[in-house]
Amino acid sequence: MAKELSGGRVIGIDLQKISPIEGVETLKGDITSERTLKKIEEIIGEHGADVVICDAAPNLTGNWSLDHGRSIDLCQSALNLAKQLLMPGGNFVVKVFQGDLFKDYLDEIKEHFVYVKSYTPRASRKQSAEIYVIGKKFLNTKLKQGQEYEVVIQEIGEKGDGITKIDDFVVFIKNGNIGQQVRVRIREVHPNFAFADIIEEKKF
Repeated sequence: MAKELSGGRVIGIDLQKISPIEGVETLKGDITSERTLKKIEEIIGEHGADVVICDAAPNLTGNWSLDHGRSIDLCQSALNLAKQLLMPGGNFVVKVFQGDLFKDYLDEIKEHFVYVKSYTPRASRKQSAEIYVIGKKFLNTKLKQGQEYEVVIQEIGEKGDGITKIDDFVVFIKNGNIGQQVRVRIREVHPNFAFADIIEEKKF
């Protein structure tokens, strides 16, 4: 937790009541609950969150497969919360137990962030299976690298690229001209825009 910064705020959530922390607004709630999500949205408003951090862990049973599954389920809830709360370009950090479900979970995070890395702090015990996953630059779009779309170029940008919108998301098209109907392939996706290349020009 960090103290409240100028123009910002920190919200802490736990199933149990949290002792007061200077500069932090605390909530007793369940991150898997829609009610908790609504409470957070009321606090942060339309701006959205800059960062979502989840250090939660399930109650351990001693059965590793069960504990790993519960950890993944809890982390999935944290990711769902982040997807609904983060502003474009926001960051996500989550603690998860390693196991056979970890790779699929990591791959899902990679679908929503420009940069993703798993990290084990030096302070962690060697025998610990805890690992942190860091996702940077949240992509608030369904567009993915390599996808293809048929679009009409609507305008020209300052650098001469064609511009269109796909689901209200700005896409810059290299060597595009206004009015062209083209099939494009997404080359790069960023938090607020994407780049695409023309692979076929449609004839009227």
